[in-house]
Amino acid sequence: MNRSAAEIVCEYGPFPGVDSVGGVTYDGQHVWFASGDKLNAFDPANGKMVRSIDVAAHAGTAFDGQHLFQIDGDRIKKIDPTTGRVLASIPAPDVHGGNSGLTWAEGTLWVGQYRDRKIHQVDPQTGAILRTIESDRFVTGVTWVDGEFWHGTWEDDASELRRVDPRTGEVLERLDMPAGTAVSGLESDGGEQFFCGGGNSGKVRAVRRPGRASAADSDSEIPVDSTSKV
Repeated sequence: MNRSAAEIVCEYGPFPGVDSVGGVTYDGQHVWFASGDKLNAFDPANGKMVRSIDVAAHAGTAFDGQHLFQIDGDRIKKIDPTTGRVLASIPAPDVHGGNSGLTWAEGTLWVGQYRDRKIHQVDPQTGAILRTIESDRFVTGVTWVDGEFWHGTWEDDASELRRVDPRTGEVLERLDMPAGTAVSGLESDGGEQFFCGGGNSGKVRAVRRPGRASAADSDSEIPVDSTSKV
Protein backbone atom coordinates (compact mmCIF):
# COMPACT_ATOMS: atom_id res chain seq x y z
CA MET A 1 0.00 0.00 0.00
CA ASN A 2 1.41 3.36 -1.08
CA ARG A 3 1.03 6.32 1.24
CA SER A 4 2.04 9.90 0.52
CA ALA A 5 1.09 13.51 1.14
CA ALA A 6 -1.64 14.92 -1.07
CA GLU A 7 -0.45 17.63 -3.43
CA ILE A 8 -2.94 20.50 -3.55
CA VAL A 9 -2.44 22.27 -6.87
CA CYS A 10 -5.20 24.89 -6.63
CA GLU A 11 -7.78 26.29 -4.21
CA TYR A 12 -11.08 27.81 -5.34
CA GLY A 13 -13.18 30.06 -3.10
CA PRO A 14 -14.47 30.81 -0.63
CA PHE A 15 -17.44 31.79 -2.75
CA PRO A 16 -19.92 34.58 -1.96
CA GLY A 17 -22.85 33.32 0.11
CA VAL A 18 -21.33 29.85 0.52
CA ASP A 19 -20.62 28.73 4.08
CA SER A 20 -20.00 25.04 3.41
CA VAL A 21 -19.25 22.76 0.46
CA GLY A 22 -20.75 19.27 0.30
CA GLY A 23 -20.85 17.09 -2.80
CA VAL A 24 -18.71 17.87 -5.85
CA THR A 25 -18.96 16.79 -9.49
CA TYR A 26 -17.55 17.79 -12.88
CA ASP A 27 -19.40 18.01 -16.20
CA GLY A 28 -16.30 18.31 -18.38
CA GLN A 29 -16.46 22.10 -18.34
CA HIS A 30 -17.65 23.28 -14.94
CA VAL A 31 -17.25 22.06 -11.38
CA TRP A 32 -20.57 21.73 -9.53
CA PHE A 33 -20.83 21.71 -5.75
CA ALA A 34 -23.59 21.45 -3.16
CA SER A 35 -23.90 24.29 -0.67
CA GLY A 36 -27.04 23.53 1.32
CA ASP A 37 -29.85 25.21 -0.60
CA LYS A 38 -28.15 25.49 -3.98
CA LEU A 39 -26.11 23.63 -6.57
CA ASN A 40 -23.39 25.93 -7.84
CA ALA A 41 -21.14 25.73 -10.89
CA PHE A 42 -17.79 27.44 -11.39
CA ASP A 43 -15.19 27.52 -14.13
CA PRO A 44 -12.02 25.73 -12.92
CA ALA A 45 -9.94 27.76 -15.39
CA ASN A 46 -10.54 30.98 -13.43
CA GLY A 47 -12.54 30.03 -10.34
CA LYS A 48 -15.47 32.25 -11.28
CA MET A 49 -19.01 31.18 -10.40
CA VAL A 50 -21.11 30.79 -13.54
CA ARG A 51 -24.54 29.74 -12.25
CA SER A 52 -26.61 28.29 -9.42
CA ILE A 53 -29.68 26.06 -9.19
CA ASP A 54 -32.11 26.42 -6.28
CA VAL A 55 -32.40 22.88 -4.91
CA ALA A 56 -31.72 21.24 -1.53
CA ALA A 57 -28.10 20.14 -1.80
CA HIS A 58 -26.46 19.13 1.46
CA ALA A 59 -24.57 15.99 0.43
CA GLY A 60 -23.25 14.09 -2.60
CA THR A 61 -23.49 15.31 -6.18
CA ALA A 62 -22.94 13.40 -9.46
CA PHE A 63 -23.12 13.87 -13.24
CA ASP A 64 -23.92 11.11 -15.73
CA GLY A 65 -22.95 12.98 -18.87
CA GLN A 66 -26.38 14.57 -19.23
CA HIS A 67 -28.04 14.99 -15.83
CA LEU A 68 -27.03 16.00 -12.33
CA PHE A 69 -27.88 13.78 -9.35
CA GLN A 70 -28.16 15.22 -5.87
CA ILE A 71 -28.65 13.55 -2.49
CA ASP A 72 -31.44 15.25 -0.55
CA GLY A 73 -32.03 13.44 2.74
CA ASP A 74 -33.68 10.12 1.97
CA ARG A 75 -33.92 10.77 -1.80
CA ILE A 76 -31.55 11.08 -4.74
CA LYS A 77 -32.87 13.63 -7.22
CA LYS A 78 -32.20 13.65 -10.96
CA ILE A 79 -31.88 17.24 -12.21
CA ASP A 80 -31.78 18.86 -15.63
CA PRO A 81 -28.70 21.12 -15.41
CA THR A 82 -30.05 23.44 -18.11
CA THR A 83 -33.44 24.19 -16.54
CA GLY A 84 -32.77 23.20 -12.94
CA ARG A 85 -35.95 21.09 -12.98
CA VAL A 86 -36.09 17.90 -10.90
CA LEU A 87 -36.94 15.14 -13.38
CA ALA A 88 -37.16 12.15 -11.05
CA SER A 89 -36.08 10.84 -7.68
CA ILE A 90 -35.22 7.47 -6.15
CA PRO A 91 -34.79 6.31 -2.54
CA ALA A 92 -31.33 6.88 -1.09
CA PRO A 93 -29.73 4.20 1.08
CA ASP A 94 -30.59 4.28 4.80
CA VAL A 95 -30.50 7.97 5.70
CA HIS A 96 -29.30 7.14 9.23
CA GLY A 97 -26.01 6.03 7.69
CA GLY A 98 -25.34 9.63 6.73
CA ASN A 99 -25.42 9.57 2.91
CA SER A 100 -22.47 11.75 1.95
CA GLY A 101 -20.76 11.02 -1.39
CA LEU A 102 -22.15 10.34 -4.85
CA THR A 103 -20.68 9.49 -8.25
CA TRP A 104 -21.72 7.91 -11.55
CA ALA A 105 -19.87 5.03 -13.21
CA GLU A 106 -20.79 2.47 -15.86
CA GLY A 107 -24.53 3.12 -15.64
CA THR A 108 -24.88 3.07 -11.86
CA LEU A 109 -24.64 5.43 -8.91
CA TRP A 110 -22.20 4.94 -6.03
CA VAL A 111 -23.17 6.37 -2.63
CA GLY A 112 -20.75 6.99 0.23
CA GLN A 113 -22.19 6.69 3.74
CA TYR A 114 -20.41 8.73 6.36
CA ARG A 115 -21.27 7.29 9.76
CA ASP A 116 -21.91 3.74 8.51
CA ARG A 117 -18.48 3.70 6.81
CA LYS A 118 -19.90 2.10 3.68
CA ILE A 119 -20.08 2.64 -0.08
CA HIS A 120 -23.12 1.32 -1.96
CA GLN A 121 -23.52 0.70 -5.66
CA VAL A 122 -27.11 1.73 -6.46
CA ASP A 123 -29.49 1.15 -9.37
CA PRO A 124 -30.25 4.67 -10.72
CA GLN A 125 -33.78 3.64 -11.75
CA THR A 126 -34.97 2.05 -8.51
CA GLY A 127 -32.52 2.90 -5.76
CA ALA A 128 -31.87 -0.80 -5.11
CA ILE A 129 -28.48 -1.54 -3.55
CA LEU A 130 -26.45 -3.79 -5.86
CA ARG A 131 -23.36 -4.26 -3.71
CA THR A 132 -21.59 -2.76 -0.70
CA ILE A 133 -17.99 -1.96 0.21
CA GLU A 134 -17.22 -1.45 3.91
CA SER A 135 -14.53 0.91 5.20
CA ASP A 136 -12.78 1.45 8.53
CA ARG A 137 -13.08 5.24 8.24
CA PHE A 138 -15.95 7.69 7.82
CA VAL A 139 -16.64 7.91 4.06
CA THR A 140 -17.28 11.19 2.23
CA GLY A 141 -16.90 11.67 -1.55
CA VAL A 142 -16.47 8.82 -4.04
CA THR A 143 -15.23 8.77 -7.65
CA TRP A 144 -14.12 6.46 -10.46
CA VAL A 145 -11.38 7.32 -12.97
CA ASP A 146 -9.65 5.02 -15.49
CA GLY A 147 -10.82 1.91 -13.65
CA GLU A 148 -9.58 3.25 -10.30
CA PHE A 149 -12.00 3.65 -7.40
CA TRP A 150 -11.24 6.46 -4.93
CA HIS A 151 -13.04 7.80 -1.90
CA GLY A 152 -12.51 10.53 0.66
CA THR A 153 -12.41 10.18 4.44
CA TRP A 154 -13.02 12.74 7.17
CA GLU A 155 -12.66 11.69 10.78
CA ASP A 156 -11.04 13.19 13.90
CA ASP A 157 -10.19 16.39 11.96
CA ALA A 158 -8.13 14.34 9.51
CA SER A 159 -8.88 13.57 5.86
CA GLU A 160 -7.31 11.44 3.17
CA LEU A 161 -8.02 10.17 -0.33
CA ARG A 162 -8.00 6.39 -0.71
CA ARG A 163 -7.72 4.23 -3.80
CA VAL A 164 -9.30 0.84 -3.13
CA ASP A 165 -9.56 -2.40 -5.07
CA PRO A 166 -13.26 -2.63 -6.06
CA ARG A 167 -13.08 -6.44 -6.11
CA THR A 168 -11.48 -7.07 -2.72
CA GLY A 169 -11.86 -3.73 -0.89
CA GLU A 170 -8.13 -3.61 -0.19
CA VAL A 171 -6.70 -0.11 0.31
CA LEU A 172 -4.10 0.33 -2.42
CA GLU A 173 -3.08 3.94 -1.94
CA ARG A 174 -3.56 6.79 0.52
CA LEU A 175 -3.05 10.50 0.02
CA ASP A 176 -2.94 12.36 3.34
CA MET A 177 -4.48 15.84 3.25
CA PRO A 178 -2.77 18.58 5.28
CA ALA A 179 -3.87 18.83 8.92
CA GLY A 180 -7.18 20.63 9.26
CA THR A 181 -8.00 20.24 5.54
CA ALA A 182 -11.27 18.35 5.17
CA VAL A 183 -12.57 16.35 2.20
CA SER A 184 -16.37 16.57 2.07
CA GLY A 185 -16.85 15.70 -1.61
CA LEU A 186 -14.72 14.13 -4.32
CA GLU A 187 -14.72 13.93 -8.12
CA SER A 188 -12.09 13.27 -10.76
CA ASP A 189 -11.67 15.56 -13.75
CA GLY A 190 -11.15 12.42 -15.84
CA GLY A 191 -7.40 13.03 -15.91
CA GLU A 192 -4.76 13.89 -13.36
CA GLN A 193 -6.75 15.93 -10.86
CA PHE A 194 -9.36 15.42 -8.18
CA PHE A 195 -11.76 18.14 -7.09
CA CYS A 196 -12.30 17.98 -3.33
CA GLY A 197 -15.03 19.71 -1.37
CA GLY A 198 -13.57 21.55 1.59
CA GLY A 199 -16.45 21.33 4.07
CA ASN A 200 -16.83 24.35 6.33
CA SER A 201 -13.92 26.16 4.67
CA GLY A 202 -16.29 26.96 1.80
CA LYS A 203 -13.56 26.00 -0.67
CA VAL A 204 -12.99 23.45 -3.40
CA ARG A 205 -9.43 22.16 -3.78
CA ALA A 206 -7.78 20.51 -6.76
CA VAL A 207 -5.47 17.64 -5.76
CA ARG A 208 -3.02 15.94 -8.10
CA ARG A 209 -3.84 12.32 -8.89
CA PRO A 210 -0.77 10.06 -8.73
CA GLY A 211 0.11 7.71 -11.60
CA ARG A 212 -0.87 4.07 -11.36
CA ALA A 213 1.32 1.75 -9.34
CA SER A 214 1.05 -0.95 -12.02
CA ALA A 215 -0.60 -1.64 -15.34
CA ALA A 216 -2.70 -4.37 -13.71
CA ASP A 217 -4.61 -1.76 -11.73
CA SER A 218 -5.91 -0.21 -14.96
CA ASP A 219 -7.66 -3.48 -15.82
CA SER A 220 -9.95 -3.34 -12.78
CA GLU A 221 -13.59 -4.06 -13.57
CA ILE A 222 -16.60 -2.84 -11.64
CA PRO A 223 -18.06 -5.94 -9.95
CA VAL A 224 -21.76 -6.12 -9.11
CA ASP A 225 -22.56 -8.89 -6.64
CA SER A 226 -20.23 -8.96 -3.65
CA THR A 227 -19.49 -7.36 -0.32
CA SER A 228 -15.95 -6.47 0.62
CA LYS A 229 -14.04 -5.01 3.55
CA VAL A 230 -11.83 -1.93 3.17
